[in-house]
Amino acid sequence: MASKCYQAVNETRQTIVAERVRMANTHWTRFWGLMGKPCLPPGDGLWLEPCADIHSFFMRFPFDAAFIDRSGKILRCVEAMRPWRASPWVRGSRVVLELPAGALAQSACQPGDIITLGPGKNQNEENQNHERRN
Repeated sequence: MASKCYQAVNETRQTIVAERVRMANTHWTRFWGLMGKPCLPPGDGLWLEPCADIHSFFMRFPFDAAFIDRSGKILRCVEAMRPWRASPWVRGSRVVLELPAGALAQSACQPGDIITLGPGKNQNEENQNHERRN
C-alpha cells in the first residue's frame, strides 16, 4: 500500500516545488527521514513536521531544504546540503521540506515565499498510468 502523497506549490511564484511529497510527522518517520535512501528522485519531497533543524548524517546524496513557519512562509533555504552536515536551528520553523538538490532554484523558492500542500500524485498511480500508455 502506498503512502499518501501531496503536491507542494510555491503560491508566491506560482511554481510546483514537488509533485510527490510524503509526510514525516511521527517520531520514527522524522527520525528515519531520508537516511539510507539511495537518492531523492526529481519531483519527490519529504515534509518533516514539527521540525526546526535537520542533519544529513548517514545520507548518500546532497539535497535542498526549505524551513517553513506555521503560515507556510519560507524562513530559510538551504541548497545542496551535503552528507554528514547539520543545519542551524531556524527560529519559528514548524516544517522542513526536503527536496532533490536543485529543486529550490528550479522552482524559484526564496525566503518569504508561501508554500502550500494540495493533493499530489501517488507513485503507484503514476506507474499504472505509464503501464496503460505502453
